[in-house]
Amino acid sequence: MAEQPTKSVAIVGAGLAGTSAALGFLDAGFDVTLYSDRDRASLRDKVPPTGVGVLFGKSREWDAEIIDDLYQVGNTTGISVRLHSGSGDERADVLEFNPDYGYVAQAVDLRLRADDRLGRFLDRGGRFDVGHVDTARLDEIAGSHDLTLVATGKGGLSALFGVDESRTHYHQPQRRLLQVTLEGVDHGPDTFGYRSREGGAHSLFNLDSENGEIFVGPFLHKDAGATWSIIVFAKTDGAWAPKIDNVVDAQSARQTVVDIFTEFFPKDAPVVSSLRVIDSDPYSWLTGAVTPTVRHAVGRTVSGHAVGAIGDTAIAVDPVAGQGAQNTLIQVAELVKAARARLAADPNATFDAQWLHDEFEKHWERRGHASVEVTRLYLGDPDYATHLELSFPAAAVNTDIASALFGLLSEPNPLLPLRTRDDVVGFISAVAGEPADDVLARFIPAGQFSAAPARESVSV
Repeated sequence: MAEQPTKSVAIVGAGLAGTSAALGFLDAGFDVTLYSDRDRASLRDKVPPTGVGVLFGKSREWDAEIIDDLYQVGNTTGISVRLHSGSGDERADVLEFNPDYGYVAQAVDLRLRADDRLGRFLDRGGRFDVGHVDTARLDEIAGSHDLTLVATGKGGLSALFGVDESRTHYHQPQRRLLQVTLEGVDHGPDTFGYRSREGGAHSLFNLDSENGEIFVGPFLHKDAGATWSIIVFAKTDGAWAPKIDNVVDAQSARQTVVDIFTEFFPKDAPVVSSLRVIDSDPYSWLTGAVTPTVRHAVGRTVSGHAVGAIGDTAIAVDPVAGQGAQNTLIQVAELVKAARARLAADPNATFDAQWLHDEFEKHWERRGHASVEVTRLYLGDPDYATHLELSFPAAAVNTDIASALFGLLSEPNPLLPLRTRDDVVGFISAVAGEPADDVLARFIPAGQFSAAPARESVSV
C-alpha cells in the first residue's frame, strides 16, 4: 500500500507564535515552512522584544509540549504589590501585600525564546523562507499547503481577520506602554529586600490609582543574562502618559522610568536608579499601545483559501495581566495536538475553515475568553469595579486571597463565574475559610508601607 504523503503546513511570521508552531508541527510529523520578513540574525538582534513575555505557572506546562525548558534565570515565585492613591500632599500609601504565587513564573527575552525554537526547527529540517509576504503571496502560499497559519502579530496581515465585535470590549488603547530592560542589579534576596523577605525572587507591581501601573521583574536578557525588565502601563489621561513622548532610545527610556519612580515611588527609586542601560543592545526598549482586540480566527485569501490566525493575530490583549505570550503558547500547543490527532484518525483529513473555526472555539473556551477577562480585571474595567473594591483589601489582610488573586495570571478561568458582588464575596469567604465581612473588617489603609521583617543570619 502506498504511503500517505506528508501534510504540509505554512506559518507566516517568526515571532514566538510562529516559531513555536513551526517547531510543534514539525515534531508532530508535518512538512513545515516558516515564512519571515527578517532573517534569523535580524529577528534576534535587530528588533526589540514585543513584551516581557512572563509565563505564569500553568502555561509553562503547555510550552513544555513544544520545547523543554532551556532557562534557569528569570524565575520568580511571587510578587510584591503596592497601591498608591492621590497626588502631591494628598498622596497616600493605601495597601500592600507580598504573596507567593504558589507556582514559578519565568520571564525570558522573547527574542531568545523565538531564536531557540527557530534553531531547533532548522536543525530538524524545517524550511525557513525569508521575504515579504503580502496578501498576494499569502494567497499563493495558502494554495500550495494543506494548512496555513498567520502569526504576524497585531499588525501586518491581521486585517485579513475581521474583528469579532461580540468579544472585543475596546476600540482604543487602555494604556500607553513603555518597556525597558536594564542591568546592574542582581536577583538576590537583598535586592528590594526592604519590601519583602523574598527580595529579588519576587517581581514588583506598583499601582497608582490616577496614573497606571508599573511592573518590575527579574528577566533573562538574550545577551546580558540576569537583568530587570520594567514595563510602564500609563493611563492615557494620567501624568505618566506624556512622559513617554520623551522616549527616543534606551537611555531616555531608562531616564523616564527613573523620573517616574523618583516622583511617584521614591522608596523604590534608589534601586531603580542604580540600574543601567544594556549598551550591547540598542533595541532593549519599546514604546507603544495595544487596542485589545479579538478577531475571527479564519480568514480568506483573494482566491478563497482558508487561513487561520494564531497568537496576537487572533487575540491581542493589553499586557497588564501578562496573558499574551501565555495565550499564544496554549493555543499553539493545543492546535498541534488537535492536528496530529486528526491525521491519526484519518490520514486523508483536511484542515478546512470549519476545522480552524472549531479549534479556535475550543481555545476560546479553554483559555482565550478567560485571558481577555482577567486583562479587563487588571485594567480596572468598570465591569470589574466590585471585584477590585473587595479583592484588593481582602488580599492586603489575607495571604491566601492575595495568592488566589495573582493565581489568576496562571489560571484565569476561575474568574469567569464571578459575575456579581455575591459571587466575589463567596469567593473571598471560600478562599479565606471565614466570612468575607470578617476579612474585610480587618483592612485598614496602610497610611505608610511597612518595612520587610529583618532576615535572620545563619552561622555555618
